[in-house]
Amino acid sequence: MNRLALFGGDPVRVKPFASWPAFDEREERYALEVIRSGRWWQYTLGEAVDAGASSSAPSKVAEFQRRFADAQGARFGIACASGTAALEVALRAMGVGPGDEVIVPPYTFVATAAAPLLIGATPVFCDIQLETLNMSPERFEQAITPRTRAVIPVHFAGLAAGMDAILDIAKRHGIAVVEDAAHGHGGTWKGQGLGSIGAAGIFSFQASKNMTAGEGGLITTNDEDLAEICESLIWGGRHAGQPWYTHYRLGWNYRLTEFQGAILLAQLERLAEQTARRQANAGYLTDRLRGIPGIRLLETPDSATGHAHHIFAFGVEAKEFGLTREQFLEGLQAEGIPASGGYAHSLFRNPMFLDPALGVDPEKYMALCPNSERACQEMVWLEHRLLLGDQDDMEDIARAAGKLHEARWEFEAAAHAGT
Repeated sequence: MNRLALFGGDPVRVKPFASWPAFDEREERYALEVIRSGRWWQYTLGEAVDAGASSSAPSKVAEFQRRFADAQGARFGIACASGTAALEVALRAMGVGPGDEVIVPPYTFVATAAAPLLIGATPVFCDIQLETLNMSPERFEQAITPRTRAVIPVHFAGLAAGMDAILDIAKRHGIAVVEDAAHGHGGTWKGQGLGSIGAAGIFSFQASKNMTAGEGGLITTNDEDLAEICESLIWGGRHAGQPWYTHYRLGWNYRLTEFQGAILLAQLERLAEQTARRQANAGYLTDRLRGIPGIRLLETPDSATGHAHHIFAFGVEAKEFGLTREQFLEGLQAEGIPASGGYAHSLFRNPMFLDPALGVDPEKYMALCPNSERACQEMVWLEHRLLLGDQDDMEDIARAAGKLHEARWEFEAAAHAGT
């Protein structure tokens, strides 16, 4: 067995993986169309007297939000500034506000809990399933109180959450379901697009996502009234067809620009092909990692019919593998495989929650969310761009992981040599 690269051996891989973002002449062409059109923002809610241009060119944002909603199987798509903004708007459009509670998982990006706080509600954390890293339906039901108004199941890494149970529990308790599909572009549950299952869904187009314009977000829903309220909130409280300077509710300027709409149209056109490639490579890599002791692969329930694979995640169980997760990451990176440990801690451990005004007790949730705590100590994340390569790329990842297990003794030898 070759020596580990970390200790002077040759690395498994020296060439780079696929870069991100991926783009071609389409992004350039669509963006240039916007520049030349003179229509640089989407003003579709009646005649905007300060539009800054008198272009009759069709809106790229309007076209994108319609086509993306169609792709995910939703009736309506409302584009906005970010995934965080999308969550904030969707919750407020449903009437969530001060005094209400919103149940969220702790193994997620801060926006899932920040959005309720930004509209005066309180996030309540419920634990995840270690097998999928998605919300535990059992823990969700246990977290319900008379103040619960909504739940935000996250489709972590693009794997559909357990929506059968979540929808049933929510229906019995009169709770709105807002899907956090920030990782879920192109993903499906029982053949149905993520984001089209609950009362609303949200997507992010931030730089790391499977589709990106640098920043951006979108709300999906099948409810026409809810769609109209979301659009109004994003457009500063205006109503379609009403005078431009008449505002009917307190809203934000969370609009997406036409430049972002142009980029996202091009990104959407290659999403299906990229998703298929990610799925094929993820399946191959899963098979190659399966026999390595101490590598804990995630489960894909039958209902998760289309995994979007925003992240390829797996656990490293230190006792069985023979290395800590940190040693594994250090070794894997030295072998030429970019990887990270993902979330350093459960969301409720963030310093922001030390502020008692936010109504979150981190110590309580440390005891209530052991699976999230364990995931933060064991998980390894591979970015989705690695899955856009070929089988040889997947072989390199598997070979590097296997090499680390077989030569794990080198870590102990190096430690003894240093004493």
